[in-house]
Amino acid sequence: MAPTIFQAFSKIIFLLTILLIVPEFSNANQSPFQFLENLKGYHKGDKVEGIHELKQYLNKFGYLNYNHDHSKVQNVQTNSDEKDDHFDDILESAIKTYQLNYHLKPTGVLDPNTISTMMLPRCGVSDIMINGATRMRAGQKKMHHHPKSMHAVSHYQFFSGSPKWPFDKSNLTYIFSANTSANATRAIARAFDKWAASTHFTFTEIQDNSSTSSNVTADIRIGFYSRDHGDGYPFDGPYGVLAHASAPTSGSFHLDADEPWSIGPVPDHIDLETVALHEIGHLLGLQHSSVTDAIMYPSVSDGMAKELHGDDVQGIKDLYSKV
Repeated sequence: MAPTIFQAFSKIIFLLTILLIVPEFSNANQSPFQFLENLKGYHKGDKVEGIHELKQYLNKFGYLNYNHDHSKVQNVQTNSDEKDDHFDDILESAIKTYQLNYHLKPTGVLDPNTISTMMLPRCGVSDIMINGATRMRAGQKKMHHHPKSMHAVSHYQFFSGSPKWPFDKSNLTYIFSANTSANATRAIARAFDKWAASTHFTFTEIQDNSSTSSNVTADIRIGFYSRDHGDGYPFDGPYGVLAHASAPTSGSFHLDADEPWSIGPVPDHIDLETVALHEIGHLLGLQHSSVTDAIMYPSVSDGMAKELHGDDVQGIKDLYSKV
């Protein structure tokens, strides 16, 4: 039987409703990680344009030790320059650590699998801890050296010092910034509900009827922002850093407004609920996991939807069972 006009119209409406248009988006927008495509096959000893961008990428996510305020940090590595294009020993070592974290053969060579993994959209929180410190603690900018692979643990991690919400603080409130769409708030609320179903936490949205939410107190504040938005961790446009969130108890949860967000898995789009599940894990105290199927795995492909994994739930249970 041929589809009726009503059926065809219903399908169109369904497709429109699963797309969450936070920004106006064109597929002409390139990923900020696109430069990596030109680095395939390079290895230690090479000098090629774009290596300095790779160093900045690895520094951003915890694999290299470039601190721009040398007056405040002792023993900063000086035998590698963040701004040059030399593929040196330190860069090779950082790439090997990255490859271990992502279950790749640790050759130190920029092989196709390594490059394609690096190009995936991802969370802005650093992957690994460095001498017990991680950059994405609230207000923290200091870095030390000698990265420790998250793969060495082979499952969930906690932030430095294992910060967590107080024992008597199991009901957390959250509020959205004024520019957040109804579709987005519903998707993120579902992510909170999934964490609530698997933990001792409950989550309550605070409604703000005023013109600004600045005077409303909430444990978690959520908003969509573009580029430099004042927290020291600017976003970078479509298919790059998707979002970032702070460790307990700061309660900061920012999403990149320039991403092609969707409600549900849609090709060439990023599922908002999946990213929200990941960032809520950070808000509760989980760092990144080396388990590929875990929600706390650092990266996610477009058109993909993920759920909480046993590794995620066990991580929260272990964190909050510690006295």
